[in-house]
Amino acid sequence: MSADLPVLVFDVNETLTDMAPLAGRFTEAGLSAHLLPAWFAGVLRDGTALTLAGGHASFAAVAREGLLALAAGERAVPDPERAADHVLSGLPELPVHPDVPEGVRALRSAGFRLATLTNGAAATTRAVLDRAGLTGLFEAHLDVTAPARWKPAPEAYAHALRVLAVPASAALLVAVHPWDVDGASRAGLRTGWLCRTPRPYPATHRPADVTAASLPELAERLLTWRPPGGPP
Repeated sequence: MSADLPVLVFDVNETLTDMAPLAGRFTEAGLSAHLLPAWFAGVLRDGTALTLAGGHASFAAVAREGLLALAAGERAVPDPERAADHVLSGLPELPVHPDVPEGVRALRSAGFRLATLTNGAAATTRAVLDRAGLTGLFEAHLDVTAPARWKPAPEAYAHALRVLAVPASAALLVAVHPWDVDGASRAGLRTGWLCRTPRPYPATHRPADVTAASLPELAERLLTWRPPGGPP
């Protein structure tokens, strides 16, 4: 492991957590399960748009409004408020991806400091990782409440760097979302992209420094990778 790269900062939603089980909650709430990807993409869009406009709202608030909008167009949803509550209550109960426990333990055993940074709530992150038995392997669980700026705004990453007391060059963001990788890169962090799907990385975004299909694979690559400008 390079001494120049002591801290790994993990995105949470879809990077560590598997959001697919929320489809069942959509169905139970009277919503079409196929709306899950569009809903989550809309949450990210609206939260980022608020940040760009100089506003701010919590992930939960934006997510709830998105669910209420979807429920308004579904005849099978007699009580949109209850439907939204039912879906959102499933977030702390989401599982991690199967490769996460092995990968997180390998990275921690290798001496990396680990932290999380989410546009969601740090409390939700802790609940998910508690259930997976992984919470104690991370030294900090952070969200964007303090900076009031959603990733990929540079202030979100700067907040994590301040809390962790490291310069941007000594941190690497791990995310499944290319927009998060791009944002972290522009904020000066090193980056790792988890390519969990066949979708290609956008040519319009800054490329990741390290790419892997799973966390264990990422751990293997980081153990031998030397950042540009680092020691040979």
